[in-house]
Amino acid sequence: MNNLTVIKIGGNVIDNPDALTRFLTAFASLPGDTILIHGGGKIATQVAEKLGVQTTMVDGRRITDQAMLDVVTMVYGGLVNKQIVAKLQALDSNAIGLTGADANIILAEKRPVKEVDYGFVGDIVAVDSGRLQSFMRQELTPVIAPLTHDEMGNMLNTNADTMASAIAVDLSHHNAVTLVYCFEKKGVLSDPADDDSAIRELTPALYAEYKAAGVISKGMIPKLDNAFNALQNGVERVIICHADELAMAVQEGAGTTLRLATNQQES
Repeated sequence: MNNLTVIKIGGNVIDNPDALTRFLTAFASLPGDTILIHGGGKIATQVAEKLGVQTTMVDGRRITDQAMLDVVTMVYGGLVNKQIVAKLQALDSNAIGLTGADANIILAEKRPVKEVDYGFVGDIVAVDSGRLQSFMRQELTPVIAPLTHDEMGNMLNTNADTMASAIAVDLSHHNAVTLVYCFEKKGVLSDPADDDSAIRELTPALYAEYKAAGVISKGMIPKLDNAFNALQNGVERVIICHADELAMAVQEGAGTTLRLATNQQES
């Protein structure tokens, strides 16, 4: 099977030009096929403020009304996406910037209103992995913004971690996929105040223990839920690491590696 690395970059790296350049330099040098999914929420909030658009968050998730949808479409699909593509071109990586609407690669549906009305937020329905593979066969590197569409002419704001997991799972049917989540921490930390306390290996059982103890909480929980879902549905390996340690992490020398069982349990 073909080796493929699907990488999501987010956190404070996107809005730090030096950190982003270091990350993209490492990304461009990775062997084999690669796909990059990016965030950009901090920049969207800054642009919204300049435009007089109010930002509302519930449990760390953005409420996307029509005005905010216009902002995130401009920022994610335009400003951030094209800046990343341009930087990759300068690194001899022939990147192509995409949203879920481009070539119909990611179809979603508007999240139903329950306790909270998240507005124009999309839950993924389907990924066209064949179309993504056709780009890679043309030696193009897909760079995907966290936007999808509903096939009725509407763009939808979609969680980048979830997009990375869904893309990795769909492509795992024909590829040996490694999924990497990069941000400004050195992995999943056993002590949130100590950046050198990265947990080297995490299984579902350990994850449950850390959650019960309050060691893992807040925004890390949905990220890990997406990661374990990917492992349970065909992705070979999931890594969470610092953006500066991408190359080492892919070689299993840094960050937190997620497994469905420990090596002893596997044997």
